[in-house]
Amino acid sequence: MSGAQSDHQDVDIDLLGLFRAVWARRRRVLLATVAVTGLAFIGTSLMAPDYRSETRLLIESREPAFSSGSQQAQQGAQPAFDDQAIASQVQILQSVDLIKQVARNMKLYELEEFDPTANPSAISDILVMLGLKSNPLDEAPEERVLKEFTEKLQVYQVEKSRVVAIQFTSKDPKLAAAIPNEMAKVYLDLQSGAKLDTNSEATRWLEPEIANLREKVRDAEAKVAAYRSSSDLLPTGQTGNFASQQLNDISLELARLRGEKANAMARAEGVRSALAAGRAPDTLADVVGSQLIQRLKETETTLQGQIADLSTSLLDGHPRLKGLKSQLRDVRQQIEQESRKILASLQNEAKTAELREQELVKQLNTLKAASAQAGEAEVGLNALEREATAQRQLLETYLARYREATSRTAEAATPADARMVSRAVVPTEVHFPKVLPITIVAGLATFLAYSVAIMLAELFSGRALRPVGAGSQRQEPAREDRPVPATPPARDREQDTAMKPAPAARSLLSAAGEDDRPAARTEQAVVDDTADYTIESVADHLLDSGAPLALVVSPGGDAGSTATVLLARTLAEGGRRIVLIDLTGSACPTRLMAPAADLPGITDLLTGNAAFSDTIHADRLSEADIIPQGTADAARAMRGVDRLRMILQALWDAYDVVLVECGPADARALSRIAPSLDTDIIISAGDMTSDTIVAAVVALAEAGHTEIALMSGSSTRRSGPARRRAA
Repeated sequence: MSGAQSDHQDVDIDLLGLFRAVWARRRRVLLATVAVTGLAFIGTSLMAPDYRSETRLLIESREPAFSSGSQQAQQGAQPAFDDQAIASQVQILQSVDLIKQVARNMKLYELEEFDPTANPSAISDILVMLGLKSNPLDEAPEERVLKEFTEKLQVYQVEKSRVVAIQFTSKDPKLAAAIPNEMAKVYLDLQSGAKLDTNSEATRWLEPEIANLREKVRDAEAKVAAYRSSSDLLPTGQTGNFASQQLNDISLELARLRGEKANAMARAEGVRSALAAGRAPDTLADVVGSQLIQRLKETETTLQGQIADLSTSLLDGHPRLKGLKSQLRDVRQQIEQESRKILASLQNEAKTAELREQELVKQLNTLKAASAQAGEAEVGLNALEREATAQRQLLETYLARYREATSRTAEAATPADARMVSRAVVPTEVHFPKVLPITIVAGLATFLAYSVAIMLAELFSGRALRPVGAGSQRQEPAREDRPVPATPPARDREQDTAMKPAPAARSLLSAAGEDDRPAARTEQAVVDDTADYTIESVADHLLDSGAPLALVVSPGGDAGSTATVLLARTLAEGGRRIVLIDLTGSACPTRLMAPAADLPGITDLLTGNAAFSDTIHADRLSEADIIPQGTADAARAMRGVDRLRMILQALWDAYDVVLVECGPADARALSRIAPSLDTDIIISAGDMTSDTIVAAVVALAEAGHTEIALMSGSSTRRSGPARRRAA
């Protein structure tokens, strides 16, 4: 993959690298944290403490116990205080007039705490003289006290309630409790005084109004009486006038007479019909009701009985029977005559009712005209009466309010619409500064700020960035298909010291500060002089195995590095995407492959001086890519050698094979960059002797690497790839 292909390589944040950077500077972080914590403790301990106390008021409508029932009902119908009303009371408690009254009552202007500018410091005087600061003494003492008082005061509404809290902070705990209580007292007095003033004003206003209304009521009632007299509208004690009352009475009487007339005529007609038809009149109620007819009927009944008795013993011609029958006829004639008299009486009664009816009809017609005239006059009377009634009702209302307002003019008769539910007490705990919490917070804040600063520096420098995918672990390819190395003859050798490269061919990894002297061990190594160590054989092995990463060690110096360059070009010729990383001290691969000198490379990437894509360049003679040595300081770059593993992991996601030319690095240096002990290790022998090769193999075996490939600078192909096994 070429550099142009990786220009858009995404990067991710290396969290482990960030914490590692903080840990590397832990001493400075801890020193700064301890220093700031100590300063915070000393500073808060030297500060003068502040104390805070609180008074609470409940805002509610209050009325005196002797309020009338109507007033209590009126107050009960009033809505409760809403949030806006409570907010208004909060503003009243913070008003200038109330604060000034409290300051005067408690003589706060005599306390230095509330007028600190009364005794200015020398620095303040110098600033005033230079015109850099206004003279605080130009303000009135009351204004200075007011300003200081306001800064120490806090009034707020308790959430979801009608309670208002008054908080005050002071250096004197007794004063911190006394001022909120005094503010509550002054507030209640002001509220009560406002109600008292309202009632007094109402009383003064109602007095002349009531006197004026009395005159108006008197005049209105006089007009009503005069109008009644002039219009003959005499009161009847009811809603109507006299003419209407008469008309009503005559109408009722006329209806009654007409009923009597109809009744009399009906009764007379019944008697007349009975007499004309020859029926016995004793069946009629009017006839039966007559006393005379009742006696005649009794006589008739007696005579009939006697005649019936004598008829059994005497003949019809007997004088006694004749006499009795004659008496019976006389009685019956009398009954008929009496019936006719009753008929005449009924007719007379009907006639009389008719005459009375006619008279009443005449009176009714006369009264109708008079009632019409009275109705017209009554319109004006009603208007005068309404005016008089309205004036009278208004007068009665004013009188009731006047009596109520007069009863509330006493000082204790008008309680404020608030009451104190919690008095401020002398505080025993310091409100500010809280020494222990401030000290802890200062220490934590310093630690976090310093740590964040270090992390930001790492991010901005690029040392804490890694390409996307660098955190994923790539599965190692199967190794069963790798060729089995030839077993050379065994040889005993005691290794006193690890191979150390010449100063001119020193590896970059040796600048990482690791000890280049492993402990001496006795190892066994065997070398087969007939094995194939050619570049082509190693390239075939890498192509066949699919190994993504190979670390090349060149103990012989630039000759081995040159063979590594040939290996990379051979792999590129095989159609594989190959990148070579130059970690040598001599920069031999860079000189052989880079298109120009002084290009950014691996050291610039490790120090954060270059972006990832800027360090990948194309080989001059093949399709391979190279990450050159770079231009940054090697020692500084190797401090971030731990990032090299992440860079390698990102590269093998983009390339088929990643070759790392480590120069004459020892086994311990390789272990810092090898992702695992199974990483392919290639020893580029060059012109090395067998003893030097054995020494290198033993050193790698001590580091835990069990399989190492050997590669010479020759390009002659033999039987197969050479492998080296250390035991």
